[in-house]
Amino acid sequence: MPRVDVAEQPGVGLDGAERPTEDRVVVLPHAVILLDGATALRPEARGGGWYAERLGRELADRLAADPAADLAEVLAAAIAAVAGEHGLVPGASPSSTVALLRWGEDTVDALVLADSPVVVSTSSGVRVLDDDRLAALPRRGNYRERLRYGGGYGDEHLAALRASAARVGEWRNREGGFWVAEADPVAAHRAVRASWPRAEVTAALVASDGVSCGVDDYGLFGWPEVFALAGSRGPGAVLDAVREAERADPDGQRWPRPKRHDDQALALVTFDVRA
Repeated sequence: MPRVDVAEQPGVGLDGAERPTEDRVVVLPHAVILLDGATALRPEARGGGWYAERLGRELADRLAADPAADLAEVLAAAIAAVAGEHGLVPGASPSSTVALLRWGEDTVDALVLADSPVVVSTSSGVRVLDDDRLAALPRRGNYRERLRYGGGYGDEHLAALRASAARVGEWRNREGGFWVAEADPVAAHRAVRASWPRAEVTAALVASDGVSCGVDDYGLFGWPEVFALAGSRGPGAVLDAVREAERADPDGQRWPRPKRHDDQALALVTFDVRA
């Protein structure tokens, strides 16, 4: 059985105060489930952590009951179950990214919905399974420009963030936009998927964007270096490196981002090496 090491660290809320993480990681004997709940921009709304917790339970129950089930079908059923139980309405409900990694005797399968990547180290190199549809949306005139020009965090930032989120939200779970787990099971079938022969896989990383930003946005390291650091010092060392960089940019001017610190979750799966 592969070895699974997990590190998690909460970020801060939109007000800059500490609060519990909205990332969720579930480890099964044959799979890792990672969800990154979207932070609610209004305090009265159900949070992404609330949703990620319930969706994670549904996914875990279904994968435990049928370990070889189609991953998109499992995700669609889990989304439908949470939406039905809690009366969630598409377009007006909490949401979460989903990253699934599953292994069997012969294959390693992965599914990614929204910006929580799965990265696999194989005998022929590192393979990144990511979903860049959210990042590809137009971002002109949003809160990032304000931060880049020294606006900093605070009430004006929150207002700009809400306005930006409203524009982006118009593209949620629709063709030409981006897809995320929410209340519409159709989103599960828009996920990005890949499979690799088990014998070729040596390790895998499953990350929330509070960690992958260190590669994609900050350029602190590449994925091979993340594998090396997590393998030698544990996945917590990767989280610490990202957090240290953010502390050096407290106003988000170098790396504009919604919050000073996002929640962080990283799972390192080390497979047994087969001859």
